[in-house]
Amino acid sequence: MAVTMDSESARTPQPQAALTEGAPSLLPSGILSARLGHQGKHYVCGSIAAVTNIVVTFPIQKILFRQQLHGVLATEAVRQLQRDGLRNLYRGLLPPLLQKSTTVAIMFGLYEDFSRVLLDHAGGSGIPELVTRSFAAALAGTAEAILMPFERVQTLLQDHRHHARFNNTAHTFRTLLTEYGVRECYRGLVPILLRNGPSNILFFGLRGPIKELLPEATNKAGHLVNDFVCGGVLGAGLGIMFYPLNVIKSRAQSRVGGDFLSCRTVLLTVWRERGGSLAMLFRGAHLNYHRSLVSWGIINATYEFLLKLL
Repeated sequence: MAVTMDSESARTPQPQAALTEGAPSLLPSGILSARLGHQGKHYVCGSIAAVTNIVVTFPIQKILFRQQLHGVLATEAVRQLQRDGLRNLYRGLLPPLLQKSTTVAIMFGLYEDFSRVLLDHAGGSGIPELVTRSFAAALAGTAEAILMPFERVQTLLQDHRHHARFNNTAHTFRTLLTEYGVRECYRGLVPILLRNGPSNILFFGLRGPIKELLPEATNKAGHLVNDFVCGGVLGAGLGIMFYPLNVIKSRAQSRVGGDFLSCRTVLLTVWRERGGSLAMLFRGAHLNYHRSLVSWGIINATYEFLLKLL
């Protein structure tokens, strides 16, 4: 089986065509697709898929964040949220909503754009398509990091130690910029860069082959389930693989002001605080696994479903 980096929609157009052939269209034929353009729809579908995911999984993400930051059990993280009250449950929702809707749009859209441009330039050069698409995936992941200030603000708003200092998204941004400068908004950039590029390469590289291993879908529901399983399995696996980087990122971004510590320094600090235990370092990983399974299942299934509609 040839392993390529094509998006599933581009790689297997025949089943999608079969789904719509002879069936009533859910959207005015060609109107929305023509307005968005062939490439623009990848950005729109990615953005809508991310919004759907964030609204559904935000409370789970908040529990996971508390575990990453404090090394506590899931039950204690839940008790912390209960003490915070229902009105604070979705506190910090706006930054990930803005950030994720944009970064996932960039992830899918720029991957398609970079792939098209690089493949055009690499035509006849002998460079394997796998290498070209891997480079496109890495570039898209790196570009996502431009929007990491939203992730930075989300971290501060979710950390109960900062509840008294930061009121909301706008107030947090204003405080960081006026008191510390733009650089403070990019605290924790290195672990994000180390995470985004490689995870994008693996996600786009394995998405097609994994779906090919699943039972062949014969209807829309079957394709939706396969896309959910494919995205979920990949997201869960990558979530475990890059979990230590997310722990480093959460710890680094929970600080306000002071020196910018290296990834190694932050990791060693967390390692010592948690008794040099690998299990403690990965505390919360099981919840992250299930959250990623659901999140990336939703994102991938919604993205592919919307592509079919457009």
